[in-house]
Amino acid sequence: MKKFNLSVTGAAVAAALLLAPLASSVSVQAAPAKSGAKTTKKTVYVCPMHGDVVSLKPGKCPKCKMTLVKKSVAALYTCTMHPEVLSLKPGKCPKCGMALTKKK
Repeated sequence: MKKFNLSVTGAAVAAALLLAPLASSVSVQAAPAKSGAKTTKKTVYVCPMHGDVVSLKPGKCPKCKMTLVKKSVAALYTCTMHPEVLSLKPGKCPKCGMALTKKK
């Protein structure tokens, strides 16, 4: 039997697994990450009880007074009219209804 060496990404893993019964040994390697991709994470503080309470500084939850927990996130969303409104996901501002935009 022949030995197959495959470098695969994403959906090609399924194809590699389908080939496994056909070969005596299959070696699957993950492709290297793209060098130009930037994955900067932001540090925010969230309430463990109220996921909608997000702060850029450590402190207490205004609803339950629990200590906010540090969390790293890839994106943070805010309202252009109300910069104090922060969210971990896109949505609408609770004060004015405008769409939240990704914070730089």
